Amino acid sequence: MLREIIKIDEELCNGCGVCIPACPEGALQIIDGKARLVSDLMCDGLGACISDCPEGAIEIEEREAVPYNETAVIKEIIKHGENTVIAHLKHLKDHGETLFMREALDYLEENSASLDFDLAEVKEQVHNEAFMAGDGCITGGCPGSGTVVFEIDTDKVEAATKEGSDQPVAEQKSTLRQWPVQMHLINPMAPYFRNADVVLGADCVAFSLGNFHQKYLKDRSLAIACPKLDHGTEVYIEKLKTMIDDSMINTLTVMVMEVPCCSGLTHLAQLAREAASRNVPIKKIVVSIKGEILHEEWV
Repeated sequence: MLREIIKIDEELCNGCGVCIPACPEGALQIIDGKARLVSDLMCDGLGACISDCPEGAIEIEEREAVPYNETAVIKEIIKHGENTVIAHLKHLKDHGETLFMREALDYLEENSASLDFDLAEVKEQVHNEAFMAGDGCITGGCPGSGTVVFEIDTDKVEAATKEGSDQPVAEQKSTLRQWPVQMHLINPMAPYFRNADVVLGADCVAFSLGNFHQKYLKDRSLAIACPKLDHGTEVYIEKLKTMIDDSMINTLTVMVMEVPCCSGLTHLAQLAREAASRNVPIKKIVVSIKGEILHEEWV
């Protein structure tokens, strides 16, 4: 098949070997003093090795090559241990290769009993896109994607929402207990998802429902998404599956608008449950564009 794959300029290559650890797939070896691509099957064509080459001897070309095989790659990578597996999965994630990533994770789960490392810890590191550095900055991702758990003042929430309160609606307290909330940014193994009741809401829901915080979000963890406008929603299935199997969520409430394109969010949740080993209850709540609950059902 015709696909992108690396090409090594032997005249520029000095055999330094810097590119070897930069290729977690194990597609490169030093042979006869030069870096060689030893298997088309193992090269994903994403070029992780290019920036590490001090001589500029590696580039991407499009040519006839054996199709990349993720299962063959992950079998080889497992031999090199946990850190190499993590590097490979992050490499796939950073390049948006969600299908290959799901294939690798499925293989790891099927063979978890024979692994020399904790698969749950590997998943947590791969999904944790950002972490707090010692200087207080967010590294490894967007500054808005660092995991934060909020302390909720329940007394103030109750005072702001109890019947007869003279506080104006604008002063009602938020019941959000975490950050981030967008599906592309969340870590599905964050502490606020463990054994939690989770709301998966379409972006517009909270703006339509005046009582969203007090009636539907209180004491729950939140993830939001737009099945029509978001790109790469395949990764949402894997994240929801991780919530179900590894974070052991109790229930998943999917809240969508009445518009047809919103129903895709429920479909993603159902696909994740089908792929998971646990059968978590899923409730679907449909909201009208005027902010009324049209119906609720367990699906």
